[in-house]
Amino acid sequence: MKKYIVFGASKGLGDAFVRGVPQAGDKVWVVSRSKPESLQLEDGVQRVWIQADLSELQAAKQIAEQLRNETLDVLIYNVGIWEKEGFEEHYTFDQDEPSDIQELIHVNITSTIVCIQALLPQLRKSAAGKIILIGSTAGLSNAGNTQVSFVASKFAIRGITEALREHTRRDHIAVTCINPGELAAEIPYEEGMERALSEYGGTRIPLQDMVSIVRCIVSLSNAACVKEINVPALTDINT
Repeated sequence: MKKYIVFGASKGLGDAFVRGVPQAGDKVWVVSRSKPESLQLEDGVQRVWIQADLSELQAAKQIAEQLRNETLDVLIYNVGIWEKEGFEEHYTFDQDEPSDIQELIHVNITSTIVCIQALLPQLRKSAAGKIILIGSTAGLSNAGNTQVSFVASKFAIRGITEALREHTRRDHIAVTCINPGELAAEIPYEEGMERALSEYGGTRIPLQDMVSIVRCIVSLSNAACVKEINVPALTDINT
């Protein structure tokens, strides 16, 4: 039996992790603002919803309080917002509002740090604790992305991973950063890989691929540590 906590788990990739990674008998705490549909699944996995708004600094303390006497084996941190209209052709950094930049940095960086910090006591109780952070190929060099704040935050995720790995090495907690390219996140996990591939002509990565990678990492012993995995779409010539 393994115990997981998945952040950003109400839809998209986070929802896919909640549905696809744990096995019957496992327990998963599902962190999100809105109530996830995955709670209705009857597959032998115990899912517990923790309602939290990660834009609020006290969220980390509230989450940790609910797991105070628990053991955590795997923490999956999949949280990230981006600039308004950041993926539209007319987007320009020149028009980003300072307040929006501040919120993005807080949600994508500060909340990552404080939430993981708050849950380290629970992870240290595991015989093979693992922390998996979801970055982005936008956080790699020469990615060709002009979203300054979002890119900065994804570079920061890699930095957090590096330093956190050293901090938790003595606790035998492995820390991994996964940097995916463009995902077929709009296609629900339960609709299958073939639907995701056909919808985008094989240009976006199915959520099932990401679930497979995380399953592999989770299955490793406490002697191994996967440091970083870059997963661009095969058609993405920039990465």
